[in-house]
Formats: sequence, structure tokens, C-alpha cells
Amino acid sequence: MLRSLIALILTVLVLSGLPALAQQDTPDEGIDRTDLFAPVIVDGERLFVLRGASGLPAERRAAEVVERIEAIAAGSVAESVTITTQPNAFGIAILADGVEIVTVTTADARLERLDMDALIEVQGNAIRDAILNYRAARTDSARLESAIEALAWTGGFVLFTVLGFWLRRRLNRLCTRLVRRYFAGLESATNAQVQADAIAALIRFGLNFVLLALFFLGVYYYLSLVLLSFAETRYVAQLLLTYVTTPVLNIVFGFVGYLPNLITLAIIALITRYVIRGLKVFFDAVEAGSFDLGDFERHWIGPTFNILRVVVVMIALVFSFPYIPGSDSAAFQGLTILVGAMLSLGSNSVMNNVISGLFVIYRRSTSIGDRIRIGEHVGDVVQIKLMETHLKSIKNEMISIPNAQLLNSDVINYTKHIDGNGLLVYTTVGIGYEEPADKVEAMLIEAAQRTKGLKTRPAPFVLWSALADYAVNYQINAYTTRGAIIPKITSDLHRNILDVFTENGVQIMTPSYIADPPEPKIAPAGWDGVLAHQRKEM
Repeated sequence: MLRSLIALILTVLVLSGLPALAQQDTPDEGIDRTDLFAPVIVDGERLFVLRGASGLPAERRAAEVVERIEAIAAGSVAESVTITTQPNAFGIAILADGVEIVTVTTADARLERLDMDALIEVQGNAIRDAILNYRAARTDSARLESAIEALAWTGGFVLFTVLGFWLRRRLNRLCTRLVRRYFAGLESATNAQVQADAIAALIRFGLNFVLLALFFLGVYYYLSLVLLSFAETRYVAQLLLTYVTTPVLNIVFGFVGYLPNLITLAIIALITRYVIRGLKVFFDAVEAGSFDLGDFERHWIGPTFNILRVVVVMIALVFSFPYIPGSDSAAFQGLTILVGAMLSLGSNSVMNNVISGLFVIYRRSTSIGDRIRIGEHVGDVVQIKLMETHLKSIKNEMISIPNAQLLNSDVINYTKHIDGNGLLVYTTVGIGYEEPADKVEAMLIEAAQRTKGLKTRPAPFVLWSALADYAVNYQINAYTTRGAIIPKITSDLHRNILDVFTENGVQIMTPSYIADPPEPKIAPAGWDGVLAHQRKEM
């Protein structure tokens, strides 16, 4: 078991040094690069690298050397191997117990950057050790030790699995209990808008995902270690370790390499956070009245803080961009250009509404709480956002108006007054030419005086708006300072006009007139009573 663990550690170290080995295996620039290079691997141990030729590829040459070493090793159980050399037409051959294993050429020496004698000695020693290790790994005692190691790893894996399932149940119960404890007050205060069980389920999903990933890694490395315990499967085990360990090592080494950049990003994020927090404290003080910014209105505080926060974050992103992993790669830059093009093509209306929202917020024409008219919509402004403005209509409907429409439309504000007189409430009625004008004007003024919400000073007045085909159009005008209830005031004014005209026996001719009816469509009343009442008040 200890031997397998040491082999695993050595494998990891070898994998971490693959780039350096690759550099060492690369021939000089003067060597023809059309040839291939292949390592000689016996029982998962890398012995040396061989160079191929046009008639003998490197992989085939290395495979033949491996077959010869394994044949010599399997053909005897001796605990010693005699290594000799013999010149031939291609170089110097290395023999093991009189059997030729490999021929060392000058090209091999140039590849290894060694002279012939040194390279022959190195490869001869590697061949001797490989043969002896091959024989030692296949003895009865070695196989028994391998079986014991495999059983030990199996027991460890079973313990790891049981511990994992126990930890999963334990963490799930602990997560549910903690979430319910810390979110119970929030859940009751918001009428179950925040569901503690849903939050606990999300956290449990994350924990289960991490535990599942660890379990699969455990299965993978358990199989690798079991295969590593036996000489026949050791090479397969090292391949399995390479498939997983190499990417993991690349991630770890990449993380370590980017650690200074990550520290810089953390510092930038920390500074940005505290700058935003300082802005929040400042604007909270402005809202509380601790700072007086002159004409700076209260409803500007939230939008101004949001704008400054976005500016600070964008500045932080500009400073952070060079330190983002992969920011200097062509793929990252191409992705950035693609995202920028997509945003620029698809956000014209969005940016139009955002810029319009800024004008709406800061031009002071509309404020939260004002009653306004935009086209056919009349309502109170309840919220002004960067993209849209929300109105609550007189029917208690929530209306969303895009800020671009708000900026480009005529807006009537019933709340803000130009002077102290207030707003004019007016309506028009058509009365026949046979009715005295003074009488009609007196009745309209009487109706205005009866209407609650209309001011008596300045006094109501009547305008002749048109001389129509069948009637004179009289317009009654009266001032009010209660712009929020103009629809109610207008409705009361219409009712009072109808009542006054009915009391005085005058028929309203609008909307059309064809002929005099046999009987007037009014309730009988005395005109003298109205005049007498007005004279008495005057």
C-alpha cells in the first residue's frame, strides 16, 4: 500500500514536470524535425526516449525495445542481469544476458545531449533496473502484497463512501435547521415571500453537487490506485491518473500563476465596495437633512446614488480588465467585441429610455406625487425609474409609461401651480339663442358656486366659446387648488349645472338640436328664485 502511494506521488510529480520533460525531449534546432520521438515505458516506468527514422518510426522502435525487455524479464527469475555492449553497423548495441535490446546511435546521443559512452551507460542501467523490477513485481510475495494493497484501498474506499453518505445526511439536516432558524423571522415579516424551505433546498443542492463530485473523484482515484497495485495494470492506472490529474494540475498551476492578479482584483473590489458604501452614507445624510445641497431635490437622491454607483463600478471594471484571467487572449477579446456589438445593436430603445429617464428625473417638470396627464392617461406619479415611470390612475390602475414617451409627449401637471390662483376647471354647455345671455351666465356661475372645491375668489367667469348652428356655447371657468380631485370637481360641476338649469326651466341644447319638443325636457322651476337669491348675496 505504501509502495502504491509513493508511486502515485511520483506520478503526480512526473505529470507536473511534463512541460520540462517535453522541452528536454525536443531536439536541437539543427536536428531534422520530421522524425518522431517515443518513450520506452515498461510497467508504467519511463526508461528513456528513442528517435525514429524514415524506415523505422519511433513508436515502432520503442515498442520493439519494450517487447525485448519484457521477453528477457519473463524468461528468467534470476536476481541479476548482465549488461554488455557490441558495435554494429548503426551504432553500439546494448545487450541484456546476451540478447540485443537497443542500438544507440549518434542521433540518439544528439537527442539526449550526451556523448555515446554516457548515454550507453544510462540506458544500460535503465534496462537492468526495468528487468529486475519486472521480475520482482511478479513474484508470489509481490502479488500477495499487491492483493493486500488492493483490499486496503477497497476498505478505505468503503469507509470513504460511508463517511460521505453520513456527511451528506448530516449536512442536509444542519442546512435545513440553520436556514429555518435564520429566515423564520424574515419569512413571517414578508408574508411568506421568502420561503425558507426553498432556500434550504438550493443550499442542499449545492452541497450535494460538491459531495457527488468528490464521490466520483474518489471512485476514479480508487480504481486508479487498485490498478496501480498490480504490475500488469500499472500502466493503465497511470494513464487514468494522467487524464484527470493533468487537467487538475493545469487548473491548480494556473490558479497559482494568477494569484497575484487575483489579489489585485480583490483589492480593487474592496476599494470599490468601500467607495460605494461611502457614497451611500453621504446620500443617506443628505436625505436626513444633515447636508444641504441647495436646490438638490430629495427625489434626486436615489437616482443620483445609482448613477454614481454605476460609474464607480465601470471605472473599477476598466482597472480590473488587464488582471482578468485570459483577458489578453484573442478568444476573450473576440468575445468582448461580440458582446459589445450585440449590446450596441439591441439596446437602442433601452438606452433611449435610460437617457430620457435621466432628463425626466432632473428637469423638474414631474415629481413623485404629482398628478399628470400624458395623452389619454391621467394619474399620480408613484415612481420614476431610469426605464419607465409608473402612474396610479384615478381608477387605481398602475400605468407604466416609457420614459422616451414621457419625454416626447405633452405632459399636463395638475399639481404644480404657476401662480397662487390655482388651476382652471371648465366645461361647456350649449343653450338656445332664445335664452337671455345674462340669465345663462348667472345660472352657470350659480352652479360653480355650489360646487365644492372651486374657489369663490377669484370669482368664476363665463366665456362664449362659439356661436353654433343651433345654440350658443357657454364655457364656465372656475379656479381650484385641489388638482388631485379635478375629476370629482368636474363631475360635481356638471351635476350642479344640470340642477340649476332644471330649476330655472332652461333646456340644454347640446349635443344636437332638430326641433322644439312638445314639452321642455326639464323639471319646472322658478327663474325668479335664482335671481332673487343672487341679488340677496350681492
